[in-house]
This record gives sequence, structure tokens and C-alpha cells, in this order.
Amino acid sequence: MRSAVVVGAGLGGLSVAGALARSGWRVTLLERADRVRPEPTAVVLWPNGVRALQVLGLGAGLDAIATPLPDGGIRRPDGHWLVQPRPTPPDRMPVVVHREDLHDALIAGLGDRVELRTGVAVDSIRANADERPGVGLNGQFVEADLVVAADGTDSALRRQLAPEATVVSSGCAAWRAVIPWYRAPLPADQPVGGEVLGAGYRFVAASLGERGSSGASRRGGVYWVATAAGAPRPEPPETQLALLKRWYAGWPAPIGDLLAATEPADLVQQEVRELRPLPRAYGFPAGPGGAVLLGDAAHAMPPHLGQGACLAFEDAATLASLLRESRLPDAVLAYDRLRRPRAATVVRQTRRMSAVLQTRGRLALRARDAALGTISPRLLSGAATAAAAWRPPPTP
Repeated sequence: MRSAVVVGAGLGGLSVAGALARSGWRVTLLERADRVRPEPTAVVLWPNGVRALQVLGLGAGLDAIATPLPDGGIRRPDGHWLVQPRPTPPDRMPVVVHREDLHDALIAGLGDRVELRTGVAVDSIRANADERPGVGLNGQFVEADLVVAADGTDSALRRQLAPEATVVSSGCAAWRAVIPWYRAPLPADQPVGGEVLGAGYRFVAASLGERGSSGASRRGGVYWVATAAGAPRPEPPETQLALLKRWYAGWPAPIGDLLAATEPADLVQQEVRELRPLPRAYGFPAGPGGAVLLGDAAHAMPPHLGQGACLAFEDAATLASLLRESRLPDAVLAYDRLRRPRAATVVRQTRRMSAVLQTRGRLALRARDAALGTISPRLLSGAATAAAAWRPPPTP
């Protein structure tokens, strides 16, 4: 039986661990935190992410926890439409899922071939040409045929495998929250969706399921994301929430109502960071097996296109497909060959969107708004093209 060590129990690590286990691998899943738990927020999955989950065998339950996210258009802070809402073809429409629901589905998919170990700090990796790969932890060394580094933006394993890739600030911070339906300040028949774009500020909101309905989402409510240029705020959540209310005062409804209904404990602040440059390789043959980088450890990027989780699921689906019948070193090399150009394309689109979001100055804003008004928001971000482009590799 082939064996794998997966480092990191985030969305990417959980998905690839379960996929390998269902293919007959013996998997050890190592997590630094004492408990495996997700943020109490949500995640947007574009069609490529949904397709990847289907390849991983996790698509059957997605309909029960996912809510379609129709095009809500883009407005300025004064309410003027930059891009009117437009119908979205079903095959291009993203969905929004509560992270806790998605986490539960991934945990359920692990099966009994995955040994999950928490509170484990992995500090080294061995990926030499003449030795079996493995990782060092707490003075011990764990060998396996394959090592998957899915340990996030601050990946300790990437620093050894690809030291050229550096984590840098993207120049902004993000706040996320889910307001449960019983606190949501909106009528039951009022849809929530769309984006408001200012000078260095952005606010996006979406419905999670329908009010009073348990079929669309087990954890329903209104999900919102606010992005602001600058560094994260060191103040307590109460002060951060007060700042958000001040920054977004006067913006179109229902932003003010959503912030008023948000409690400090709902807030999840994130410093937006990325890898510059990206690693030169994502696959590293080692002895009879090898190591790979997956998810944010491979291509951490700003969240502006909603592609972070989608790319992680693509990584997992691609790796699982290649490993089904390929020799391990060949699969590792094929993974590198397929994933690097794909990640580079999406990261390049994301950086273009970052430049749009951080536009400052009256003339620059006028030019940006004029350009936005002539392009569909789905095509503007490049997300629709990226979502439609990916397909799993053919099985050998």
C-alpha cells in the first residue's frame, strides 16, 4: 500500500488526504493547531472549484450546502451603477458555501485510512534524489512515498523546497463575517448580492441559503467581505467594527444595515498577502516518490477573484488523478508541469484585479470607472475565463 504524509489540514490538505485514502493510499495528515476547525465565514466556489470537488468524489453533497451566487453588478459608493447586473449562464455561476459546512463535508470524506494528528509542528522535509521522502517533527522523522506540503501561506516546507518564493503584503486587509438569519436586518424577500467599489475600499455581500430554509444551507445568513487599503488593524474587534462603520458610512444599502447587525465576535480580520515570486517548481521527485506543493503553500494570492480555494481543489484533483495509475515520480513531474502555468495565469489575473481595487486619485478613478462600465464583471475579473478553462487531466 502506498503511503502519503499530508502537512496541513486546511481545505486543500483535507481534500487531497481524503482523495488519496479513497484511492487506497495510507495517509497521515499532520496539523500544527491543536484542533482542526475552520473560520466561521464562507467561501466562494467558481465552476472550476465545483468541478474539482466532483472529481474528488465530494460533489454529491455540495448542492445541500451551496447557494448560487448570481451576478449582482458593481456600484460606486454613491450608488451609481458601474456595471449593471446581468444574467449568468448556469455553467458560469459561482456558489457560496459556509466554511464550516464545507469543512464538515471534507472531514466526512477522510474515511478510516487517514490518521489525523493535531498539535504537530513539522519543521523539515527530506526530498533528495537518492532517499525516500519524509518530514521531521518534534524530533521524529516520518517517511512516506509522497509528501504533500499543504501548510498554507507561511509554509515551513516551501521555505526549504522553494526558498525563492517570498511572502509579501498585498497592501490591504480584509474583514469577513457571516450574520445568521435570525440577526439579518433584511426582509425575507430581499436578495443580497453585488459589489461596491470605492477608492481603495470594496464591499461584497451574498446570501447563504434562504431565510427559514434548512435545505439550501445548514448554516444560513448573510456573508460579507470588506477590503481596505493599508495594514491590518491592531485594535480589538469592537474598535475594528467601529472603524468599518465609519469607513463605509453612506455607502449603498444594505451595507450600513449589515454592519449594524454585525457583532464584534463575528469579525475575522486577515492581512492579505501573496507569494512573489511564485515557486519555480511545484513537484520535487525524491527517491522512489516525491513531494509537492499544494494550495496557498504553492500560490498564495489576494482573494479578489475568489480563486484561492478553487485552485487548492484543482491541485488536489489533479494530483489524485495523476497518481491513480502513474508511477509516482512521473506523477510528481506531471503535476508540476500542469499546475505551474495554471497557477501563474490565475495569479496574474488576480494581481490585475488588485491594481483595479487599489486605484487612487480622481483621474485614475474616473478612468477605472469608465473602463468598468463597458465590461461585464465576470469578464472584468477574468474569473469566468479561468473557471471555464480547467479540466482534470485524463487518466493514463
